Amino acid sequence: MAEEAATAGTVEEAARDVAEAAETLRQTAEAAEETAKQLSASSDHALSMIDRINDISAAVAGGPSDFIYLLAIFILAIFVGYYVVWSVTPALHTPLMSVTNAISSVVIVGALIAVGAGVTASGAGLWSKAFGFLAVTLASVNIFGGFLVTQRMLGMYKKKGS
Repeated sequence: MAEEAATAGTVEEAARDVAEAAETLRQTAEAAEETAKQLSASSDHALSMIDRINDISAAVAGGPSDFIYLLAIFILAIFVGYYVVWSVTPALHTPLMSVTNAISSVVIVGALIAVGAGVTASGAGLWSKAFGFLAVTLASVNIFGGFLVTQRMLGMYKKKGS
């Protein structure tokens, strides 16, 4: 009889834990959905701004220049990135960190290509190597820091005794 009562108590505790986890998961899913809606709205706004910039550039210069177009995309990417990162809920920080590590890995590949570029005879080759080295350094720090943060966050879920 005492064993059945202890087992029932353990089952009830496990059921409460599962219910709490389900509620947390539901809240995280709602937050992720809200973030996706905000990102979609930011993307739509960015596209409309690009269209406006193209219209202005076409009216002024007879056609959009590549520099203006790329500068507009860069500036809009800054705004979209800012709003996306600051609207992320704490439950989504670990997946965001792994995406950041993946992006930094791509940056390192491009930076290594820039560092190894065979255009050393010109001044552009020197700048390419300098900026490539800087990109490799910064992306390496970002990746290493991302792994440390991810490892620390995963360590929070381990039991204290092990």
